[in-house]
Amino acid sequence: MPSTLLDSERTTEERVATPRTVLMCRPEHFTVSYRINPWMQPQLPTDTALAVRQWQTLHDTYVGLGFDVHLIDPVDGLPDMVYAANGGFVLDNVAYGARFWHPERQPEGPAYMDWFRANGFDVREPREVNEGEGDFLLVGDVILAGTGFRSASDSHAEAGEVFGREVVTLRLVDPRFYHLDTAVAVLDSDGGPASVAYLPAAFDEASRRILETRFPDAVLVSDTDATVLGLNSFSDGRNVVIASRATGFEKSLRERGYTPIGVDLSELLLGGGGVKCCTLELRR
Repeated sequence: MPSTLLDSERTTEERVATPRTVLMCRPEHFTVSYRINPWMQPQLPTDTALAVRQWQTLHDTYVGLGFDVHLIDPVDGLPDMVYAANGGFVLDNVAYGARFWHPERQPEGPAYMDWFRANGFDVREPREVNEGEGDFLLVGDVILAGTGFRSASDSHAEAGEVFGREVVTLRLVDPRFYHLDTAVAVLDSDGGPASVAYLPAAFDEASRRILETRFPDAVLVSDTDATVLGLNSFSDGRNVVIASRATGFEKSLRERGYTPIGVDLSELLLGGGGVKCCTLELRR
């Protein structure tokens, strides 16, 4: 007989891991020298060597999960380049490039587009301001798209034209969660009613209604876990790599049959990034 279990009731054994192909950037030049989000405090010291060690743990975790990990060379003077997710959005071998809002990050867009071209992707240069997979998340056949702080809502229509997919706009209202991938985690790429986790308070009322309607069985995450960027996580459908301090989210994931893997990226959090920020999925 077919299973009658809801997705939210599935066990670990029933969840299937699909190894991912991802792009990362070693934080050899990481520091906090300017302030473009509430996490950044340039007056406080940062430890580049520690950032590299923590990043290496994340890299090695992905390799251990069977991921195909590609690297882009870091550029001196671009300390936020480690947050590879912002470098573009890649789907069906098409790379929709990033066009950053803040001048400090704008050179990252061409650097990532150069890498995409050199590695055989069909690059589409953006007309509109967008910050890549920071604000574009694929769930099933739908692209969830964030706006409010970084990516312009006009970029959502542009992404829809590029990929021929439905794009659903979600408006962020809490400056701590300035990218969509800090407030929503994609747990299962099938697009079902329990495919995501999110922080309701990060969104305006209309966006919350959209999320409630599309994902009625979603994992709702506390502000405590969200503020250590617990939702800034990366899942292969079974294993979910998360911030090690997001203990409530970890418990919820285990209850849903996922295997959470905690990593410490506390140094990179000083720049406003976590697991997902360091991870750009390459979908051929």
